[in-house]
Amino acid sequence: MQIRFAAFEQARLLVAGDVMLDRYWQGPTQRISPEAPVPVVKVAQRDDRPGGAANVALNLASLGAAVSLVGVIGDDEAGACLTSSLEARGVTPCFDQQPDQPTLTKLRIMSRNQQLIRLDFEQPIEAGAGLQQAYQQALAQADLVILSDYAKGTLADVGTLIALARAQGKKVLVDPKGEDFSRYRGATLLTPNMHEFELVVGPCADDAELEQRALDLIAELELEALLITRSEKGMSLIRPDQPALHLPTRAQEIFDVTGAGDTVIAVLGLALASGHQDAEAVMLANLAAGLVVAKPGTATVNIAEIYAALHSDKLIEYGVLNEETLVEAIRAAQARGEKVVMTNGCFDLLHAGHVAYLEEARQLGDRLIVAVNSDASVSRLKGPTRPINPVDQRMKVLAGLQAVDWVVPFAEDTPARLIERLLPDVLVKGGDYQIDQIAGAEAVLAAGGEVKVLSFVDGVSTTAIVHSIRDKNV
Repeated sequence: MQIRFAAFEQARLLVAGDVMLDRYWQGPTQRISPEAPVPVVKVAQRDDRPGGAANVALNLASLGAAVSLVGVIGDDEAGACLTSSLEARGVTPCFDQQPDQPTLTKLRIMSRNQQLIRLDFEQPIEAGAGLQQAYQQALAQADLVILSDYAKGTLADVGTLIALARAQGKKVLVDPKGEDFSRYRGATLLTPNMHEFELVVGPCADDAELEQRALDLIAELELEALLITRSEKGMSLIRPDQPALHLPTRAQEIFDVTGAGDTVIAVLGLALASGHQDAEAVMLANLAAGLVVAKPGTATVNIAEIYAALHSDKLIEYGVLNEETLVEAIRAAQARGEKVVMTNGCFDLLHAGHVAYLEEARQLGDRLIVAVNSDASVSRLKGPTRPINPVDQRMKVLAGLQAVDWVVPFAEDTPARLIERLLPDVLVKGGDYQIDQIAGAEAVLAAGGEVKVLSFVDGVSTTAIVHSIRDKNV
């Protein structure tokens, strides 16, 4: 699957729906209250997170998209907190602020990563003209619309919102609620979970029955597709005139399913807005869902996490690699948060000075790449009698060192082109150099990396070893 991550930053999405503030109060529990048989939590940490439709918007922003968020908040502290939190993380709030409407808030009391109780502060939302005005203004700039329905009242007139977007030729994805899906008629795609789907169409004994009932619902509601999320069974994409796509879950560990549906519809919408086909978008959403359920509470995923998950099989642990394979290995390592260090040289006769230098370079990061001059390159630099050892043997010896992760050859006199392509986090050179004299330094620094000069061990060099051998043989 070829994901065009660069296109994510070009996408503009509009999210509308029930916004809320998720609050987490956490602390140790060491005794039972003398007033009632309940644990006493000594609150040590407070964490406020955007929730509901706001979490969908946050997921999109964390992946680099431009996001506008339409919803209803109150003229209160929770509304101000929600607004500032969203703005700080790149979301553009387009809220209908109502003085008599408290901002939807869910307060969770946590201890030892367990939720003890949840307190909800809410009353039914009465969305009015202010919401539709904000929606229409934001719609003009959007490539795709996501409607996140938590049945709190913001999307009471959801049919009008769908019609406005479809009239402009824009896809509309809906995360639905309730037993009446007819209100979402004309949307592009719905993303119910299995429980919600069966509440509408009835129990499904097997995949065949699920597929048929989904197709019937698609026809009835004039949809283009249904994406049904199925917990441990993954998810199913159903489209008319195409085979059903059933994807197994990608979750390795399930910590908390809170907000997983928000991640699914956010990543699905972003992928579609970025030009990916339905199947690709669903595969990406399934991958993201597997990542987010491994995190506690309302959470998001970012591009680095998705990239690492997509390319985990390409993270070759060590050895001699060709340039193409090394690029993939580096990006996967960097996506996992590993710091990549790179150096280069001829390494014709490996000696104690080389080993000490490479060990010192390895201490600067998590991975060490050694780029090795080809035989022709060494001859041009050192003379016609060099190298003594061919490049394959030189690379094999280097790859056997504990300090070295990856070895790659290059044919040019300097590794500048290779460094510009690989873009390590740290570029290292041994010897008496100024940084501006080091090949590739400019590219690494421009990309936000570091360039360091290390000293070789005095009195040890390949040339000195060669001269010593020749003198003994005279």
